[in-house]
Amino acid sequence: MSKVVVLLAEGFEEVEAIAPVDLMRRAGIEVVTASITSARNVMGSHGIPVMADTTLDQLEGTADALFLPGGGLGTENLKASKEVADLIRKYLAEERYLTAICAAPTVYGLMGLLEGKKATCYPGLESKLLGAEWTGEDVKVAVDGKFVTSRGMGTAVDFGLKIIELLISKETADEIAAKVVYR
Repeated sequence: MSKVVVLLAEGFEEVEAIAPVDLMRRAGIEVVTASITSARNVMGSHGIPVMADTTLDQLEGTADALFLPGGGLGTENLKASKEVADLIRKYLAEERYLTAICAAPTVYGLMGLLEGKKATCYPGLESKLLGAEWTGEDVKVAVDGKFVTSRGMGTAVDFGLKIIELLISKETADEIAAKVVYR
C-alpha cells in the first residue's frame, strides 16, 4: 500500500490539504497528516481547525511521498522549520516524491531543489521557484521526476488525482474522478 505524509502548518490552505487527502484515501492510499508543531490541532488559513493524525516529531519511517499544502502563512511556517527542511532532504535523498501546491512549491524552490526542473505554483510566486522552468498558466499540475507541483485551491482535485496516478495507476485516478463526479 502506498503512503503519503502531509505536513500541516498553522495557516495552511484547507481545501489544498483536505481535497487531495480525501481523494488519496478514497483510492486506498495511507495518508498521514502531521502537524509541524507539538500540537495536533492546526488552524487553517480560513479559521478551520484540523486535527492532524500525528506530529512531525512522532512520525515513524518514511512514505512514498511528502505533501506540502500551500497557504501564505502555512508556507512561511513550513519554510521556517528546520525539521521540515531536514525531512525534505531525507525524502530527496531516498528519491521519494516531493509534492506541493500553491505557495508551497516555493519551499522546494528556495531550498534550491527545483534547479532545472519543471514546476508551477501560485500566480506571482514564480520567481521563488529558483532555477526551475515555470510550466505556464495552462499547466495545473507539473511533474518532473519526483517533484509534483500545482497552482492552487482550484487545482487541488487535479493535484490529488495526479498523486493517485503516480502512486497507483491512471485507471485508479480515473475511477476516483468518476466516483466524485469530477470528469
